[in-house]
Amino acid sequence: MASGIYNIFKSGIMSGQYHLSVDTDKVALMSTVHAFTSTNTIWGNVSANELAAANGYLAGGTMLTSLSLLTSGTSAWDAADVSWTSSTFVAGHAVIYDTTTGNSVICSIDFGGNKEVSAGTFTLQWNGTGIITIT
Repeated sequence: MASGIYNIFKSGIMSGQYHLSVDTDKVALMSTVHAFTSTNTIWGNVSANELAAANGYLAGGTMLTSLSLLTSGTSAWDAADVSWTSSTFVAGHAVIYDTTTGNSVICSIDFGGNKEVSAGTFTLQWNGTGIITIT
């Protein structure tokens, strides 16, 4: 189990394919069997491991909002924290993907174990330095 940035995103950033402050990006929750593979390129490569649409979770994930870029010193890409309310499920990972670029995958986040919610709110709270940082 590991977190990581997909190779397609790394090359896309370098070629100017992504416009992270304006693209439409989504975060989807994944089952505990999901494993990061750096060579995956699109949402369809990983979507089989997405949580089922039920119990407060909708298929395809949730759109990221309040996208921001910090470009002085350490560069960072960030968004507002994401929550699913009235939820009951177990998740092991999250995958962020960009719908503007044909559903290209950006990164996979390993929760370090199963995270469970029962009739409550499940929140992804991004690191205070950003979702992705480049130093």
